[in-house]
Amino acid sequence: MIFETERLIVRKLILDDLLSFHKMQSNPKVMRYVTGDVKSLQEHELELKELMAKYDLPNNNFWIYAIDRKSDGEFIGTCAIVDEVNELGYRFLEQFWGLGYGKEICNGLIQYCKEIGLKLLTAYVVDKNIASAKIIESNNFKVVKKFVSDDLKLPETKYELYI
Repeated sequence: MIFETERLIVRKLILDDLLSFHKMQSNPKVMRYVTGDVKSLQEHELELKELMAKYDLPNNNFWIYAIDRKSDGEFIGTCAIVDEVNELGYRFLEQFWGLGYGKEICNGLIQYCKEIGLKLLTAYVVDKNIASAKIIESNNFKVVKKFVSDDLKLPETKYELYI
């Protein structure tokens, strides 16, 4: 376990997560504001194995973890810390949207980042992703820049939080 919140457990990804990971990553609604790409099961298996292999790299700066619900151990999403800019990220299977898990995991990530000694966190949110912007803003992140993203070509906001 990496950390936990009231209702969630954050842990390293494992190969048994593949079907749930694929279900999440192949949902166009989930991926709309991230990459827009939907991949095959085989592509997601390769991606999952690559993410798992990064845990053992001495200079890994791209941490993606599984999020499980405490009540039943069900995989409900992933969260991330990208160390180069201390960027936080999260995504959930669609059936878990609107249940407060986003705000809870964001708060848990902030607390975890404090514990490991990070001082400044960033988040990037596509402006149309109103739900994610609300989560970030409710956790006291401040707007520092508005721009059009290079990858999705959509208006995006960069947020920062000093902890």
